[in-house]
Amino acid sequence: MELSELQAILRAKPGASEEYPFGPETLVLKVGGKMFALLGLHDTPLRLTLKCEPSYAEVLRAEYEAVTPGYYMNKQHWNTISLDGSLPEGLLLRLIDDSYRLVVQGLSRRVQQHLATNADAAGSG
Repeated sequence: MELSELQAILRAKPGASEEYPFGPETLVLKVGGKMFALLGLHDTPLRLTLKCEPSYAEVLRAEYEAVTPGYYMNKQHWNTISLDGSLPEGLLLRLIDDSYRLVVQGLSRRVQQHLATNADAAGSG
């Protein structure tokens, strides 16, 4: 997957915002002020760090060499994925969705409702 396509997928999440708190080489995507993805913009191959259920994170690491404990993150809850082409694209998209969902679930009910309302409005237009 190309960088521009990956960025578009991440940006399309309801309420997603972009920041560069760690410098210009790492794009951080947040929802409700909480990180759901970190993307190494200058890594070759690209590396994407996503939140993951701890038990599933272990399964992914055992099955895919491209999936490792989260780089500079809580290694129990975050995976870093090397986008070297070895991970099926459909799985990558599900992992992005899972990371976003896990973060949204930790937000206040009010913020969750706001995100859902905006997502519904965007989907109906």
